[in-house]
Amino acid sequence: MFRHALFTLMIPAAVLFGAHAASAENRLALVIGQSAYRSVPALPNPANDARAVTQMLTDSGFEVSTSADLSQTEMREKVSEFADKVATKGADTVALVFYAGHGLQIDGENYLVPVDIDVKREADIPIQAVRLNDILNTLASVPSKMRILMLDACRNNPFPDLKKTAGEGLAIVDAKVGSPGTFLSFSTSPGAVAEDGDGSNSPYTTALLAAGKEQGIPIEETFKRVRLAVNKVTEGRQTPWDSSSLTEDFRFSGASVAGPKPALAAKKSVAEWTRDLKGKPVEAANEIIVADGTDEAYEAFAALYAQTPLGQLARDWLVRHQRMVAWNNAVLVNTAASYRGFLAKFPNSDLTSTARKLEERLRNRPDFAPPVVAATPAPQTVALAAPTCPCNTQPAPQLQKVNAPVKRVVEPDPPKRVERKPPRRVREADEEIVVVRRPPPREIYEPAGPPVSIGIGIGVGGFGGGRYGGGNYGGGGYGRRGGY
Repeated sequence: MFRHALFTLMIPAAVLFGAHAASAENRLALVIGQSAYRSVPALPNPANDARAVTQMLTDSGFEVSTSADLSQTEMREKVSEFADKVATKGADTVALVFYAGHGLQIDGENYLVPVDIDVKREADIPIQAVRLNDILNTLASVPSKMRILMLDACRNNPFPDLKKTAGEGLAIVDAKVGSPGTFLSFSTSPGAVAEDGDGSNSPYTTALLAAGKEQGIPIEETFKRVRLAVNKVTEGRQTPWDSSSLTEDFRFSGASVAGPKPALAAKKSVAEWTRDLKGKPVEAANEIIVADGTDEAYEAFAALYAQTPLGQLARDWLVRHQRMVAWNNAVLVNTAASYRGFLAKFPNSDLTSTARKLEERLRNRPDFAPPVVAATPAPQTVALAAPTCPCNTQPAPQLQKVNAPVKRVVEPDPPKRVERKPPRRVREADEEIVVVRRPPPREIYEPAGPPVSIGIGIGVGGFGGGRYGGGNYGGGGYGRRGGY
């Protein structure tokens, strides 16, 4: 009886200890829900999604700041205030941002849409919206343990007139390109559109609420379950996507495991996936590839189940993902040649007009890449050069001393110096001739008797001897007249 009562008390104590271990870590979250758009159709679910995620994160030990229906200025202020809080908490802080609302891509850049946006043309969006990379850079600018960004923002484009020029969904954001310690989760795959849902929450948020409450599973496993749940409830139309550069473990519920993350398993080839999936029911095989999320798994599944609706959706996912990867590479390089290469591979897509516009914009930009210099052949080594590999060379012969008569070396006489007259100057035809006539000799009249001076005079500016001594051009100055 006593043992049963002790065991009954241990269960809630263990749960309480796990929650305390999670809350002992500094955890800050910013939650934004954008529903009441003014110039575009309102979204019913983001406000509900924000409230539900706020409660889930609070239960997971986060200190949450929640905001709704923000303008562009307010959104930027909230992100800046959140970064200040993270900096105040210190480097051992997990910083998380959840956003629900409209999002779209322009020229390969992702933008979150404030409720006060009112665009007339595509060029207005970068001015009136909030760039996703600006939020990531702001969070990366302050020391933190890790950064987690969850975006339920890939809903339909709210600007129908821009569908012809802006690509669908969001562009790829590769966490490995940015700062280490970042985890990004999108409600659907790049280039695709997410559903708002028929219930009180979107399919993505509904799956996140369920997976985030499970005890003791790492964040990668959490969002693997989110992918499976969303793909299943939408019958394959929507599949969330994530990218990670985390170097440490994180769990929403339960204590994180200290130490570096274990190495990822090696990727399997298409042939290996074909072997492992062959013969399985289509639903079971689909769950396996969605959980894995690699191109090789989707390619094998699409070939094996090509005649099924799930197989066709997998083929669409694969083509779209390959196109978005190529688009991301072209945007990163950002040259006319990179966009021409993209158009050569994907001439007809929702990104064609954007690629052509950017290629035209960059066509006349100078290429600052250094020219490739062809390698010049190495000069022939002479026989006296030291061998570079002693294993394949013959030993040098030993020199023997020989007593030979010493020949006297007679140095030749040095060449005689030849005196050469300077070349005679030839006057040019149009050269002016200046004739300088010497003044007549100056006569000095002195009285009879002994001379007054013996050639040493004292001038006004210095000392000198003779006519040009001292004061005229000698010694210490330029005196007007001196002694004679």
